[in-house]
Amino acid sequence: MSNKPYSRWQKISLLAAGAGLGAVLSLSFNATADKEASSNPLPIDELRAFSTVFGLIKQSYVEPVEDKKLINEAIKGMVSGLDPHSSYLDENDFKDLKANTQGEFGGLGLEVNMEDGLVRIVSPIEDTPAYRAGIKTGDYIVKIDDLQVQGISLNEAVSKMRGKAGTSVTLTILRKGESKPLVLTLKRAIIKTQSVKSKLAEPGYGYIRITQFQEKTTESLAQAIDALYKENKAPLKGLVLDLRNDPGGLLDGAVGVSAAFLPKDALVVYTEGRTADAKIKLTASPQYYQRDSGKDYFKATPKDVKSVPLVVLVNGGSASASEIVAGALQDHKRALVVGTQTFGKGSVQTILPIDAKSALKLTTARYFTPNGRSIQAKGITPDIIAEEATLNGKEDTGLRLREADLGRHLDNPTDKDAGKATPSPSEAPKVTSKPSVKAASTAESEENPRELASKSDYQLQQALNVLKVQQLLLNKPATK
Repeated sequence: MSNKPYSRWQKISLLAAGAGLGAVLSLSFNATADKEASSNPLPIDELRAFSTVFGLIKQSYVEPVEDKKLINEAIKGMVSGLDPHSSYLDENDFKDLKANTQGEFGGLGLEVNMEDGLVRIVSPIEDTPAYRAGIKTGDYIVKIDDLQVQGISLNEAVSKMRGKAGTSVTLTILRKGESKPLVLTLKRAIIKTQSVKSKLAEPGYGYIRITQFQEKTTESLAQAIDALYKENKAPLKGLVLDLRNDPGGLLDGAVGVSAAFLPKDALVVYTEGRTADAKIKLTASPQYYQRDSGKDYFKATPKDVKSVPLVVLVNGGSASASEIVAGALQDHKRALVVGTQTFGKGSVQTILPIDAKSALKLTTARYFTPNGRSIQAKGITPDIIAEEATLNGKEDTGLRLREADLGRHLDNPTDKDAGKATPSPSEAPKVTSKPSVKAASTAESEENPRELASKSDYQLQQALNVLKVQQLLLNKPATK
């Protein structure tokens, strides 16, 4: 495993569960050529077939087609046939990626991917038009204004939803449990996402929510930790790190968040791929998470944050970088993971430039937790299962697709049975009692069900209960 400094691995990114309005990934302009390509001859017969099809379309298609369009569509088809997360990026996609990585972009505020020809909602981004309109994880977009989604590409759908701030777009949505499609008119806005939010859930217990892993996530986390300790005016008794519905993002953000709670130089994640640059080993060391400032963000944070009782909250919307953090803290026994099975995206995407205006987003490696676990198509199994809050005591009927449900997903190299069935971790403790406070619905109530550290957040209350039990055990006097 290579252990070279930041400049060598910064190009690797951990893509969100979907691509589109909110996906974030690391940009690089240092393409790595596969040495095998130079030694393998081109497939002449297949290229001849491609040339023949190209000529037949040019000659016989009902309408004239530009050469550029045919070539671009051929490239898109070639790449999209590999796996759900590889794709061809045109000039507009490049601009979107840069904006998303910096935490600001125009649009509705949705994490989306393509499933069965429809646009599936991975997660609405908090405090955005989509979130306030009540769009939910697992919803399907079937129509954008008057345009049917079936038959168009994901990039085309994303472009249609983007637009000038203040203009409106109408989405027709299918939702499990609803007898009729939902028609929602949303007003576009400049989306400025705050990746780290925090507050005292109650005296002595801190709560930190990470919505995405962006350029400033590590620095913002250090500031949030300092603020919580100052507000509490005493060392914290426990801390909840909420990664629910966090689709992932930048790799250095995942390393930095893990480093906040792990001993220096503890292994966070490693990757394995075919090329030398795809084999890296990342530890809780400043060289792997500090950016251009060159400073260690956690140098001045309270020392006991490394040992304070910690719970990590996850669910089926926790993907990629979120799973790296949960896996690292779980493997090092630094935190208890509470919630439901995570998404299961254990692959790494790298941006490889083609020219000044286009690039290839290509899956180049798999990542592994410190104990050598691949979560690809499997996810992180919580230490304590706590189902998401239900409405009126009824089972949540919302769709929750995972990596294993996506077509052409990569296999799991350490668990051959991963992805064959939805994981059911029978060995993990499970909270079976129903919440005493009725959970609010985004579609039916003005109350925000994911209000920061809300009393109606059932999973959060269970996380706090776990922390309080740990406190009791820590304070229990030793007996012979």
